[in-house]
Amino acid sequence: MLAPTSADAAANDAVRLVRVRGGLGAVPGVRMAGVHAGIKKRKSDLALIALPGPHVCAEVITTNEIKAAPLLATSANLATDGDAIEAIVCNSGCANACTGERGLRDAQTTARHTATLLGLRPTQVVVASTGVIGVTLPMDRFAKGLDRAVKVLEVGPEAANEAAEAIMTTDHVPKLAGYAWHEDGKRYAIGGIAKGSGMISPTMATMLAFLVTDAAVSRAGLSEALREAADGTFNMISVDGDMSTNDAVYCCAKPGSGAATPGLRAALTAVCRDLAVAMVRDGEGATKILTFHVTGARDEAQARRIARAVVNSSLVKTALYGEDPNWGRVIAAAGSVGAGVDPATWSLSLGGQTWVEPDAVEAMSEAEAHDILEDSSVEMRLDLGIGSASATAWGCDLTGDYVRINAHYRT
Repeated sequence: MLAPTSADAAANDAVRLVRVRGGLGAVPGVRMAGVHAGIKKRKSDLALIALPGPHVCAEVITTNEIKAAPLLATSANLATDGDAIEAIVCNSGCANACTGERGLRDAQTTARHTATLLGLRPTQVVVASTGVIGVTLPMDRFAKGLDRAVKVLEVGPEAANEAAEAIMTTDHVPKLAGYAWHEDGKRYAIGGIAKGSGMISPTMATMLAFLVTDAAVSRAGLSEALREAADGTFNMISVDGDMSTNDAVYCCAKPGSGAATPGLRAALTAVCRDLAVAMVRDGEGATKILTFHVTGARDEAQARRIARAVVNSSLVKTALYGEDPNWGRVIAAAGSVGAGVDPATWSLSLGGQTWVEPDAVEAMSEAEAHDILEDSSVEMRLDLGIGSASATAWGCDLTGDYVRINAHYRT
């Protein structure tokens, strides 16, 4: 597990998290299916998740001004039945974005058809889509796919993996994460599946994530915990600096009262972090992952702003790909966002060793730095030297394969 933030560490002092296999399949009673509905030519493209009874549901969605129809339909459903969600349906291969009134009707029809099959109200269904923008859903095939999916709903890791595969677009591998913990004498679990490989530059990326826990919490408490977790994980990753129209994280929990417990907060953050880092590791064409820490910051907001700027820099990404020890690109990116970097106090480390000391004194030779940059997983730390706050961001390199994949995404 990656190094926790100070807040995570404090929570983990009281709650011991145990990584569990199977993502959503680790949560009791959650049934899942992944089928081929015919949106894609061959691969599975429709995931259905059925929850064991009404759940509260929190959302964090893209800040893009152009929002896909499923996001609008789901937000309306949550406004009506956000304390009683019982199903999630997601397709890949078609984003159902920029599709006008027809797209919104198709998203609403998806919710109605799912509700009919499961004996629910349409407003108890979360709808999501991912894929090509500007293309409408083939609703006849979609409906038949839902009919098949309901018949093969199952619990457990295998079903979760099939659902995770069904929401993939350019992803190479399905993304699942889960944790269990004990609190107040009871065992709880939280699991999630996600997709994301390209068009990633939060706030919110081209990514979808679906999380479920058997812990109880109020919807307001869950929303606060999810936003906090997303800000430190999904909103701290970068593959290519582009933002999508469909990005969303939905988290469902047993209805309860009050705020999320320390255990739930810690487990939720851990699942979000694992899924977020998995997206970066699976970035389109990526060969390396960069974990970038900012320490010695004035406050967390400053640290996060600078960390995001570095992992989102195309020049840093290409230097990472070329294993070029060009620390000037890192510092230039850090100073580009006007967050208050003091030129006289910063220092930079690479692979746990001092790379550049204050006043830009190099403490490592280019050959030594190059050797460290040859690893597939690279860690850097920028100490601002002006405070005690910190943040971590994750990014990947930018390669010729990325260009090839996105030059022919539709063709």
